[in-house]
Amino acid sequence: MEKPKRHEEEMIEAYPWLSVNEAVDTFLGHFDLLPAEGIDILEGLDRVLAMDIVAENDIPPLANTAMDGYAVRVADIKGASPEHPLRLHIVGDLAAGYLWQKPLAPGTAVRIMTGAPVPPGTEAVVEFEHTERQGDWVAILKEVKPMRNVREAGEDVHKGETILTKGTRLRPQEIGMLAALGYRQVQVHRQPRVAILATGDELVDVEETPGPGQIRNANSYTNAAQVLQMGGIPLLLGIAHDRVEELTAKLRQAVTQNADLILTSGGVSLGDFDIVKDVLAAEGEIHFWRVQMKPGKPAAMGQIAGIPLLGLPGNPVSAMITFELFARPAIARMQGRDDWRRQRVQAHFMNEIQRKDNRRHYLRVRLEQDGETWKAFLTGDQGSGILRSMVMADGLAIIPESWRKVEPGTVVDVMLLDR
Repeated sequence: MEKPKRHEEEMIEAYPWLSVNEAVDTFLGHFDLLPAEGIDILEGLDRVLAMDIVAENDIPPLANTAMDGYAVRVADIKGASPEHPLRLHIVGDLAAGYLWQKPLAPGTAVRIMTGAPVPPGTEAVVEFEHTERQGDWVAILKEVKPMRNVREAGEDVHKGETILTKGTRLRPQEIGMLAALGYRQVQVHRQPRVAILATGDELVDVEETPGPGQIRNANSYTNAAQVLQMGGIPLLLGIAHDRVEELTAKLRQAVTQNADLILTSGGVSLGDFDIVKDVLAAEGEIHFWRVQMKPGKPAAMGQIAGIPLLGLPGNPVSAMITFELFARPAIARMQGRDDWRRQRVQAHFMNEIQRKDNRRHYLRVRLEQDGETWKAFLTGDQGSGILRSMVMADGLAIIPESWRKVEPGTVVDVMLLDR
């Protein structure tokens, strides 16, 4: 008589291993660009434009001076030098924000301040340091070329020109340009709302004193900070203990809060109390469960009420690295951001490690620069529960699935954790 299959065996058969690349592609396939919303430009830092920005006027609107000096006609100062100064009659002073209406007559000059529109007929501006004022006259001590220190109308921006395109991430300089163009509000893609839930009877909140066998809920705060770093809005749902009804209620709460992504940590391995994948199967659907990576092997992905859910492992290092690989690009994609990829460098790995599996390993390393060469050193114990290994890390050394041993001096790719 055939022995009935255990639930764990059924799960293993139903959801085979996926490579990291396969799992990431599957996960990201469930995310689209979020709709646009109107915001004040000062709220737009690091947000992504959902509209093209077209200039309605020239910038600058009129030709103006780039320096303090004297507006002149070039013919009047031809051959001027300290040995042979040429004197012009000063007919007025012009500050920024004011206009000079009369054409500049031969033999005259207007004392002008930086940014002021130049008088009609101005062909150059001679800097103060090349002049000497003599009452109502000025001695020009240097001949200058036509258009010296004159900024033409539209030198920066021409009317009708598309200055910023849809998909542009707004930095301080883009926000300044929007202000210069007269845009007080713009359309940007909405920030993703990410519900964050930690699971497990062993967890207590951050301000509580853990009892025997308990630990504080660090994952929710780590993940929330990662969400904030990518421009998302974290929705902290607290802790769900290892009871189906409690976890189910929390996940339904994420749906009612209109989350765009649900992150859980813990409850996705084979243990009797690891119930996230079971509730996910009951309430929605599972797309994958196990990924060929270390740390982070038990990473579940599915949907509840059409909302993608990523079940992160419970160990803090595993949760962080799984977020980096899956949630970080998903949050970026929903906003139209393309800056989510971490910079990588090649480094000489200075430790020796042995491998016993075919998973892709992400090792926490600190980097030292030796001339033009980077050296990578393990940050110590690489256990998936050693959060300090991430605190000390400059990056993650990526060890491909096919490598069985890494000798000291082997060149590896390192994904930097900071810009």
